[in-house]
Amino acid sequence: MISKASLERLYDLVANDEDARTCKDISEQACREVPGNFFRLIVANVLTKTGDLLINPKTVLAWLMGAVGAPSALVGVLVPIRESGSLIPQLVIGAWVRRHPVRKRFWVLGAALQGACVLGMAAAVWLWDGVAAGLAIVALLALFSLSRGFCSVAMKDVQGKTIPKSRRGRLTGLAATFSGLVTLAVGVMLFGADHDPEKWLYSLLLIAAGIAWWAAAAVFNRVDEFAGETAGGGHALREAWHSLGLLARDAPFRNFVIARALLMASALGSPFLVVLAQNQGDNAALLGGFLVASSLASTLSASIWGFMADASSRKVMIRGGALAALVCLAVAGFALGGDHADRGAAGPWFYPIAFFVLSIAHSGVRIGRKTYLVDMAGGTKRTDYTAVSNSVIGVLLLAVGGVSAVLSLLGAPWALVFLGGMGVLGTLWSWRLPEVE
Repeated sequence: MISKASLERLYDLVANDEDARTCKDISEQACREVPGNFFRLIVANVLTKTGDLLINPKTVLAWLMGAVGAPSALVGVLVPIRESGSLIPQLVIGAWVRRHPVRKRFWVLGAALQGACVLGMAAAVWLWDGVAAGLAIVALLALFSLSRGFCSVAMKDVQGKTIPKSRRGRLTGLAATFSGLVTLAVGVMLFGADHDPEKWLYSLLLIAAGIAWWAAAAVFNRVDEFAGETAGGGHALREAWHSLGLLARDAPFRNFVIARALLMASALGSPFLVVLAQNQGDNAALLGGFLVASSLASTLSASIWGFMADASSRKVMIRGGALAALVCLAVAGFALGGDHADRGAAGPWFYPIAFFVLSIAHSGVRIGRKTYLVDMAGGTKRTDYTAVSNSVIGVLLLAVGGVSAVLSLLGAPWALVFLGGMGVLGTLWSWRLPEVE
């Protein structure tokens, strides 16, 4: 086990902590524990982010459903359930969490449940086939997503109580970089060949992901969190409705939610790039190319975005959103224009590169808006802001996902045109936000 003195020296190298006012927004008691908490949070984040890639519904779970013979209709609900299921219930979850002065336990509970759900999926693969296996995976994914809601609400609050404002961006960035390195290695090892992976390999991925979440829960449980405010922890549904009123009462927060909603384009555009690429060929090497591109993008860019977010998370949102909009519109133009034969010849290299750039943009948007949300609020407001914004975004994800799905019936490029336009509006709206660092 690394000594406290060693952690403090390592933290000094990473954080460059020369400003005595760094801890002005957290308690003196919490300030003394920052070095140890900083690295515990990084390790827990790396473990969960690694698990996320190993059960990515856009890639691994979708291919696994095909391997067990599940109907394609069930494959289509994986991403909406994975994303919205963890966001929509957070109004109620947030009200419940606020009743408790120490909130790390909710993150530990959520991570432990996620690990159990993933291990259940691994068991379902061997117990059933076809519709039964597909339904079991979808049901476990729904419970997984709900458990993730506890982690999302608790993480921002714990991070806000234990890490100084000017160090949160680099924590998120470093965690994304390290997890990117791990998942890059997994992508190269497991999906580097031209043959389709065996079912046991998918099961191994699920087992590894489940163990990663349980390990993350054990690490997070050792975070030194001190009791905080519990105001607003009344009846969950009543408090949830009151919290939703923040959108009407709090103009800066409302503008942030609008910007975040428009910047969803950076996440929703990725599947359409994969669809366009699959028209050029459909094998495990292609899947591996996109997994490697995603991991490499996170590894190379996340820490840079994180350090930039500590200076101005608003500008990171602007830059990430602008880059995402540019990629979506450029790919749409490429797919719609020019000679069909030329597009086919360029496809094998063009779409993975575009996916790589879009992943960099999405990393910036995620780190920017997460850092902005934590920095703009304090006390119980941080939990309220997280719960309200995530619940609203969860509903809008379903709506925008439905619109883009309908547009994709005309062709994937038209969905990208729609999402690119959203990205442009999100960039302009982010420009209106005030600085919070």
